[in-house]
Amino acid sequence: MSNFYLESFKTFFKIGLFTLGGGYAMIPIIESEVVDKHKWVGKEEFIDMIAIAQSCPGVMAINISAFIGYRLRKVRGALCMALGTALPSFLIILAIAMFFHQFEDNKVVAAIFRGIRPAVVALIAVPTFNMAKSAKITLTNCWIPIACALAIWMLGVSPIYVILIAGVGGYVYGKYIKPTE
Repeated sequence: MSNFYLESFKTFFKIGLFTLGGGYAMIPIIESEVVDKHKWVGKEEFIDMIAIAQSCPGVMAINISAFIGYRLRKVRGALCMALGTALPSFLIILAIAMFFHQFEDNKVVAAIFRGIRPAVVALIAVPTFNMAKSAKITLTNCWIPIACALAIWMLGVSPIYVILIAGVGGYVYGKYIKPTE
């Protein structure tokens, strides 16, 4: 295995091992490693990969690691980085499943999980605001994500329709409106 594959596997294994809260909480750490430290992709390309990873089925962290790996080394890179991201969670869940019955009624373990929840909310909120700033979302155009969230939550609109409408809107904007601005 070449040095790149080992380095990329170790990088994403470390991200998968030490990040709590799932894909959104991993975004700033992945960005720090991939954009700032290793310079495997640029900031703009990373933001585009996040958008694509969010709209694809599956786990966002694995999607983004696969996209970065594919961008750098095609299928082998995608497999290497996706495996590095998924393996820690798999091993941890396997260990928990093997020993959970011993801890399921433990008050200390329950308290630990209650304490982790606010930290996870913060880990998700920070990259959301950073992405909004990078995507140049301002107060004048923040109505779009708010309207989408309300349509899904209050009106029961399927997220699939929201994604399709956003895709068509983005295409129309990029093809016809943005060139004239």
